[in-house]
Amino acid sequence: MNIEERINILDKLKNYLLSTDENWINVKQEAQYANAWFIPEFIELSIQNICTAFLDKKKLESWVQAYSIANNFNKKTVGVVMAGNIPLVGFHDFLCVFMSGHKILIKPSSKDEVLIKHIVEKLIEWDERLTPQINFAQTLKNCDAYIATGSNNSSRYFDLYFGKYPNIIRRNRTSVAVINGNETQEELKNLAKDIQLYFGQGCRNVTHLYVPENYDFIPLLQELKTYEYFLDFHKYKHNYDYQLAMLMMNSKFYMTDGSVILSQNDSIFSAISQVHYSYYKNIEDVKTLIENNDDIQCVVGKNYTPFGTAQIPSLTDYADGIDTMKFLAEL
Repeated sequence: MNIEERINILDKLKNYLLSTDENWINVKQEAQYANAWFIPEFIELSIQNICTAFLDKKKLESWVQAYSIANNFNKKTVGVVMAGNIPLVGFHDFLCVFMSGHKILIKPSSKDEVLIKHIVEKLIEWDERLTPQINFAQTLKNCDAYIATGSNNSSRYFDLYFGKYPNIIRRNRTSVAVINGNETQEELKNLAKDIQLYFGQGCRNVTHLYVPENYDFIPLLQELKTYEYFLDFHKYKHNYDYQLAMLMMNSKFYMTDGSVILSQNDSIFSAISQVHYSYYKNIEDVKTLIENNDDIQCVVGKNYTPFGTAQIPSLTDYADGIDTMKFLAEL
């Protein structure tokens, strides 16, 4: 398949993902049953974002033109270890390898294997030439390069096993927001999205707020109440109850709208249902903190990633700031 054929089949995939095909509907339900965190709302959101930001034909054509990639498939094999924190979180890596012309061997997360496996099955159904190009495995061996996403702990094993090959190894990351205190109600509403979409489990979800001294949290807490229905999901409510109990037992100050907790803590990582914040006197000090922190995936705020768009990355918003396509093109 040449580049044009690859783009055309991805365009066909986009139309399928947005369709009401009965088989596709059943697969999405299966994904929900396999992982209780994958509620229909977030499965649909992820699919919509993929179709809009990744599978638009003109965007794909413009994207690949920036790289020197093979017009036809070559014989390099890239092993990809996918994460499973949000639905189809590994799709961008799959897309990069597919469009770069390399073969791909996928180790999906047990938390998110239903959707990606079905997508691959459809692609092969539409064009049998893809049969040797895309495969799955529980153990990745004999690959020419590796892309692996996991926790800080698993990344040490990735370094051990894949370190002697060309690789991209990703560790724990999270996102932060810089608040100046003059945000509009609409901006705070969008910030609430950045915090709570996907139950706050994505590396692009905001888990820490940098706020000016004497900041009034009430307007933000009011916007966060939009997501109080999360308490209807037992896994989220269990996390909320536990985090709230820990703060109360340790006599820690906190604020809550009844479904998400705000607590002062310098750590940019926070638990599900909880958001940390820290005060600043000088915005320049915050900029220095952000620039020197390799654990930050995305910064939301004025002059940064716009409020409400953290979970809508473009084709060139590469994880950890590492250009995946450039890496693949140079293999």
